[in-house]
Amino acid sequence: MASEDEISLLVIVLDVNPIWWGQQAQREDEFTLSKCMDAVMVMANAHLVMSRTNKLAIIASHCQESHFLYPSKHWKAGDSCGDDSSSAGGDGKYEVLSVANKLISEEIRSLMARTEVKGHQTDTLMAGSLAKALCCILFLLGQDVKSRILVIKAAEDCALQYMNFMNVIFAAQKQNVLIDACVLDSDSGLLQQACDITGGLYLKIPQRLALTQYLMWVFLPDVDQRSQLVLPPPVHVDYRAACFCHRTLIEIGYVCSVCLSRSSPFSKKKKLKPAT
Repeated sequence: MASEDEISLLVIVLDVNPIWWGQQAQREDEFTLSKCMDAVMVMANAHLVMSRTNKLAIIASHCQESHFLYPSKHWKAGDSCGDDSSSAGGDGKYEVLSVANKLISEEIRSLMARTEVKGHQTDTLMAGSLAKALCCILFLLGQDVKSRILVIKAAEDCALQYMNFMNVIFAAQKQNVLIDACVLDSDSGLLQQACDITGGLYLKIPQRLALTQYLMWVFLPDVDQRSQLVLPPPVHVDYRAACFCHRTLIEIGYVCSVCLSRSSPFSKKKKLKPAT
């Protein structure tokens, strides 16, 4: 049983890739970025009201930057990562929830309004967003903190980020930070590995319009409560590595005995030690 003074920090990393969400809007189904944000804020509010010591951070993972939606630069000093405030809003709503929802809405509108997609580099900066999430967690590491990261993934994986992604995963494992993944589209081999290594849950939701229900059922309970719930079964994890030369996933290749980088068998570089 967790102590009353134990801090539970939930960092939500939300994929807001404008290319993917733009294509989603053209399909004319009912699932939009706005509806996704509504589901995220419902879960965020539920996390904050479960305990007075619960803290929250939300990071938008864009193709150009990783941006804190909450807490933002407009949040009052001393209220970083969702510190409690005992007063209530004028409309009867708990002030922390009212202010958080307002700030998140303003920040996501500002981020999408200044988006200018140029060139061919339109991959989501997921590895950088996870690194920023770990920095937020390490900022509070001196306290009695139980931390986890929830990644809500939309766009496909970027093999170019493989090395950075794996470095973040092993850093999270070393700090006992659990990584969960809620995937909206195609499966993510990188997030499968992240969840398996850190002990988190991986789920590709079968119905996007039911995102709120999946977030509340699967990802809102912490690791201590999950043993008492009936959760989706674990998935098969794709542990293929990305080659250093072509950035593609490979099953057989060569590994450098010095830096441990992998290369595909068709690389014309110097001979490397075969992987076993």
